[in-house]
Amino acid sequence: MTSELQRTQVVARDLDETFAFFADPHNLEAITPPWLHFRILEAPDRLERGSLLRYRLRLYGLPVRWLTEIDVWSPPRSFTDRQLRGPYLLWEHTHRFTPVPDGTEIYDNVRYRVPGGLLAPVRVVRRLVDEIFDYRAVRLRELL
Repeated sequence: MTSELQRTQVVARDLDETFAFFADPHNLEAITPPWLHFRILEAPDRLERGSLLRYRLRLYGLPVRWLTEIDVWSPPRSFTDRQLRGPYLLWEHTHRFTPVPDGTEIYDNVRYRVPGGLLAPVRVVRRLVDEIFDYRAVRLRELL
């Protein structure tokens, strides 16, 4: 079963500044909860279509390595990263940026599928994904 998360947030920065923040993959560490122990292992200085990002984190104390690819790149309006290897059967995260009177609206759409078939801990994972994006929203308000 595929799950989906959608979030919107307005930040007080213009479109170009907001997109530039997200185009720097090292900012991902700054908006990821510390309890995930997230570390980038390999990433380009600036993202573009085809960029690969290798990172590690800890889920429930277990080490996880993750590889994502930027497979859609439409600056300064949107991009999509897709998991190539990692903890999910599917992870596809679309970021969309829209200028609004007070700054820029950030829209996130994440489609994901949890391994485990009928026994998959979908509710547990949904809570985890919600907590990650709740933290991200707070950090984006602070940073942007």
